[in-house]
Amino acid sequence: MASAKYVFVTGGVTSSLGKGIISASLATLLQSRGFRVTIQKFDPYLNVDPGTLNPYEHGECFVTDDGAETDLDLGHYERFLNHPTSQANNVTTGRVYQSVIEKERRGDFLGKTVQVIPHITNEIKERMQILGNSGDYDVVITELGGTVGDIESLPYVESVRQLCWERPDDCAVVHLTLIPYLSAAGELKTKPTQHSVKSLQESGVFPDVLVCRTEYELTESIRRKLALFCNVQTDSVIQSIDAATIYDVPKLMKEEQLDKVVLKKLGLSHTGEADITNWEEFVYHLNNPKHTVDIALVGKYVELKDSYKSISESFIHASSFLRCKVILHWICSEKLDATSAIESLKNMDGVLVAPGFGPRGIEGKLYAVQYARENKIPFFGICLGMQASVIEYARNVLHYVSAHSTEMNPETSYPVIDIMKAQKKVINMGGTMRLGSCACELKKGSIAHAVYGVDKIDERHRHRYEFNNLYLNDFEKLGMKATGINPESGLVEIVEIPNHPWFVGVQFHPEYKSTVANPHPLFVSFVKAALKNKS
Repeated sequence: MASAKYVFVTGGVTSSLGKGIISASLATLLQSRGFRVTIQKFDPYLNVDPGTLNPYEHGECFVTDDGAETDLDLGHYERFLNHPTSQANNVTTGRVYQSVIEKERRGDFLGKTVQVIPHITNEIKERMQILGNSGDYDVVITELGGTVGDIESLPYVESVRQLCWERPDDCAVVHLTLIPYLSAAGELKTKPTQHSVKSLQESGVFPDVLVCRTEYELTESIRRKLALFCNVQTDSVIQSIDAATIYDVPKLMKEEQLDKVVLKKLGLSHTGEADITNWEEFVYHLNNPKHTVDIALVGKYVELKDSYKSISESFIHASSFLRCKVILHWICSEKLDATSAIESLKNMDGVLVAPGFGPRGIEGKLYAVQYARENKIPFFGICLGMQASVIEYARNVLHYVSAHSTEMNPETSYPVIDIMKAQKKVINMGGTMRLGSCACELKKGSIAHAVYGVDKIDERHRHRYEFNNLYLNDFEKLGMKATGINPESGLVEIVEIPNHPWFVGVQFHPEYKSTVANPHPLFVSFVKAALKNKS
């Protein structure tokens, strides 16, 4: 069995340059050539995982099939490659140190003094090679979080140095950097990139490829200058000009021949051009819609749109599939009351109430649900959004005026949403929710059954509270139906209102499984309903 090849993607000059998108774009090109590719993210923060991080701190927490709470970049990896990731695809410094300390406590190091080198770096290298050693992949792309020069990133850079030294024929380093444009001088400046590469070289890592983020085209003279001062080949200076959407980047990287440069460095044979015809069709349909719809996304984290990254990307996938541009209106649930909800939602073709935790903004979500339900506007509730639809229905249709979730009001007289039995004794917050892929059986004749076209599905979860089955008969008698049930626990996964044009609440997170190649059917159906409502 041939050993896997490794590509390490580092970043310099500034954060948020798009290492994840470059990694995913390179992987897309290599995958289109027939290579088996995966991507992993190594994050330098001390949290064991992003599960307890506030969305304002780190954006969305993405969940994998095996229940790992991971960085949002793994969502990009899955959306681009149409291939699931796992716990092994995301590692943090916290997890690395936790593992090393546990080994030390067990006596695995035989009394040795435990140090960053070799113990921490050995742990990092071992984790960097887990997916490569599985035999499932030809190329493993590793994105290093943070920016070269950060103190917390040093152990990762050192680990890359050691791997490149140990396996010189199997490793390539791609360094993503910024070429700023100074308007006063009227020119692009290469000095920040030179300093960034110098810092990387001082750590013993020598980049093979420079990917240069820029607002303006790089001239041939700038490419030669960068190649000379940064010790790379001129054809290894890759321009990454600002794109209209992230989905334009694979085509731009193909034009710059990033895949060919990397394959040459890795010694992998290749002929012709990468075939991304299906991808280009996706982008064409996305950029040339035949219709538009206005959809409200109601949540409490709307100031930071990365908090709902998978949801917004799922709408993009549905937009391309239907040739219907979704214009998202980001509405803060904290600012909604009975009056402002009408004003904010009256021109919407559909309403989505987003996931979340805690009491902040919950009443605004209830007003949004009520407006969509009473005015027959297509409604989609996800996780807490589904729970909000249950609470609103209990209050205004069942007339359980004080109905609530015990998450928000532990003393409510009508706990229509209650903590799951398995969660009642949980003390630690991190990694203890109901996480990952779970089965759901669909009732025939429901919207969900028609949308999925099968009797049983698997979707990903991240929650502690659930529909309280003690009230299920009350709801079903007055028109809200449970149309999706977990076969093992009896947990209500989906609720619908049959006498509404399109009203669906799901306890799971369908947005985690939507990809470019396979837009999620619930999002496609919801956008269709919104378009029908508009017309």
